[in-house]
Amino acid sequence: MPKKAEQGADTAGLLAYLFGPGDRDEHTDPHIVAAWDPALPCPARAPGRMTLSALALILDAPVDALRGPKPAEHVWHASIRNAPTDRTLTDTQWATIAAEMVAVAGIAPHGDEDGCRWVAVRHAPDHIHLVATLARRDGRHPRIRGDILRMHTAARDFETALGLAPMSPLDETARRAPATGEKEKATRRGLTEPARATLQRTVRQAAALATDDTDFLNRLRDAGLRVREHHNPTTGTVDGYAVALPGDRADHGSRPVWFSGRTLAYDLSLPRIRERYEPALTPADLTRAHTRIREAAALLARAGRTEGAGDVAALGDLLTTTAAVSPATVRDKVRAAAAAFEQASRTPGARTLEGTARTRFKAAARALEHAPRTARGGGAPAVLNLLLALIEAIDAATAWHRAQDHRAQTTAAAQAAVLLREAADLTTTGARTTTPRPAPRTAPRTVRVTPAPARGPATPPPVTPVPPRPPTGTPPAPGTGPGRSR
Repeated sequence: MPKKAEQGADTAGLLAYLFGPGDRDEHTDPHIVAAWDPALPCPARAPGRMTLSALALILDAPVDALRGPKPAEHVWHASIRNAPTDRTLTDTQWATIAAEMVAVAGIAPHGDEDGCRWVAVRHAPDHIHLVATLARRDGRHPRIRGDILRMHTAARDFETALGLAPMSPLDETARRAPATGEKEKATRRGLTEPARATLQRTVRQAAALATDDTDFLNRLRDAGLRVREHHNPTTGTVDGYAVALPGDRADHGSRPVWFSGRTLAYDLSLPRIRERYEPALTPADLTRAHTRIREAAALLARAGRTEGAGDVAALGDLLTTTAAVSPATVRDKVRAAAAAFEQASRTPGARTLEGTARTRFKAAARALEHAPRTARGGGAPAVLNLLLALIEAIDAATAWHRAQDHRAQTTAAAQAAVLLREAADLTTTGARTTTPRPAPRTAPRTVRVTPAPARGPATPPPVTPVPPRPPTGTPPAPGTGPGRSR
């Protein structure tokens, strides 16, 4: 099972850990099983010929030799681990696996003498660590985008060839998290979140409501994003897009940082977004919206394995729309619920988004988009009804995913339901605190107020002294004195 760690900048420190005793003396017999140079001495087996510091310098040499900009985090690190029930592989078998993994990852393709420098370290019977520096010997940067997905594919081939336990299916539903460099950049710019996170949310909201390509791209531009269309050179039709956040630039401010839809999320590529288009529907108020949601929830509860894929995808779009139009008191909770449900809206391996409940979910989303703000469309009771209907739908989605044994999606949907219940509690509390109360009876005020002129703003009343407090222990007369705030 390949697992990629975050990139770093300390080659010597990583090697010291891999060849060291470990955090709890769990490392046994650390040694190199493969490297870019088959004749490379191992610091553990031949310390007189190679030291850890010398190995770090050799690995870093292509990075230090770069004439152009150097990567801020040039150390690439991944681990390959067997299942606990697998037999123990030999060093030769691990060497074959390591060479294939760095090849498919783009680190050192087969037959490419100018690939990056790398080593494979084994310090336990069941796994190895791959360490590489991200600079080719010809001075170019490696192309490693999508490396972990290609490594997973190669791992499945080895599982079959070596008779190993298969790892869990790769469903491509996890959210693409911002890289460390993106987080640091957001911090330097004083932003609350990385550009990728902002773009993910904005593009997902546009995709949830769009009816065709033109509508989708226009919604992105209306939201303030920079949009770049990709046209098919033969037909001239749009076959892809990329977005950039204004002000987010690279290479010393010389160019915008573009993100294609697929690099934002697996389901935000243009072909996947097109599967979600629905024709424009007649606007409806909140009452009709939550009725449709409840009807859809009942249909989803009876959906089969294939039909439910489109239903949960449409429910994810509905949650995104709801977060955008929710009142301020619950907006953060609903937005968090939409983010939590995101993985539950993507079904492993499914590419068709047909579903019996889908039309009603999409109709509810369209109704919310065109309905008046919830505060003017029925107040807290209407918002509460909407949230309760959504909770029913998410509970149905949770049960559907559980029936299909979609563990990650079941967890994501359950978390979203918890957040929506918290939002519903806030709405219930707000409804109680905003209920009109009888005005308290107070004594007539003796402060003289100057009448306002016929036109223009009212003249403020003159400043009057504060009446003295009654002596301690003497209760004020009934109906007088300052009222107690609730």
